[in-house]
Amino acid sequence: MKGFAMLGINKVGWIEKDYQKAGSYDAIVRPLAVSPCTSDIHTVFEGAIGDRHDMILGHEAVGVVVEVGSEVKEFKPGDRVVVPAITPDWRSLEVQAGFHQHSNGMLAGWKFSNFKDGVFAEYFHVNDADMNLALLPDEISLESAVMITDMMTTGFHGAENAEIQMGSSVAVIGIGAVGLMSIAGAKLNGAGRIIGVGSRPVCVEAAKFYGANDIVNYRDGDIVKQIMDLTKGKGVDRVIMAGGGIETLAQAVEMVKPGGVVSNVNYHGTGDILPVPRLAWGCGMAHKKIVGGLCPGGRLRMEMLIDMVKYNRVDLSKLVTHVFDGFENIEQALLLMKDKPKDLIKPVVIIER
Repeated sequence: MKGFAMLGINKVGWIEKDYQKAGSYDAIVRPLAVSPCTSDIHTVFEGAIGDRHDMILGHEAVGVVVEVGSEVKEFKPGDRVVVPAITPDWRSLEVQAGFHQHSNGMLAGWKFSNFKDGVFAEYFHVNDADMNLALLPDEISLESAVMITDMMTTGFHGAENAEIQMGSSVAVIGIGAVGLMSIAGAKLNGAGRIIGVGSRPVCVEAAKFYGANDIVNYRDGDIVKQIMDLTKGKGVDRVIMAGGGIETLAQAVEMVKPGGVVSNVNYHGTGDILPVPRLAWGCGMAHKKIVGGLCPGGRLRMEMLIDMVKYNRVDLSKLVTHVFDGFENIEQALLLMKDKPKDLIKPVVIIER
């Protein structure tokens, strides 16, 4: 089968690989739509998780089941499915501990394009199909459905980990697709004032659509000062980090109130240390909580998010700004995510409708 792969750090290309077989509990899926992610860019062009050779990229896909193992009960060939970016091993102690994302090791629920071939292929393998696939309703478009697999679940996780209370003020740093979903998640969780931090006009417009009351542009100066000015020196109750560099954690700690929460869902692809400012953290005693989390995956999570889209709680169409038709356009879409033109939020490649 053909796939688009990481050949090495800073190297991508098309390769041929053997077609995989489904184990007893697994499935083989043919992609209908895929989307490249900023995580793919960190992986390939920053070497964020180390060198990978001939590893097929991609972890955002919806598809059609072509083969199932003998023990799969809930899915059959021909089913259209949403495939989460995170596909845990559900028979692991970490699942019992409540952290399925880290089943059998830290971040090991993230298999696609981490240590296993991803979804940018003519066919791809899904472990534990009954627990890691969800049926795709006909009324949800492929473009929106592929946003559920990572962008929606990740952004919402940022809001969940922020422990937002009714009326909490929230700053969301980074208003790409994940940040936009963090804004939507914050609103759904009862936030009061929501401040988005970003610069691209298309993202600013979408941020306001999803619930941002104010926009801070980092090009206009220090974002901590801007947010402190907006809040009359008080800061915000919660900060969600959905973008930024190694300096962003320090900025988040500075702008959050004592007793507040900094929630990170950003993939930090460079640097060895994320510094925390001592005084802004109250010399370690300010009750400022810092939490980072990999997005939830699995069937139940996907089914819950699917219902939120199906029943009009969230409109995902604003996330998709570029649509390509044809498997061969995966490379073009990936490089678009690398270059990030001003009119881009997320590209989707439609392979088959």
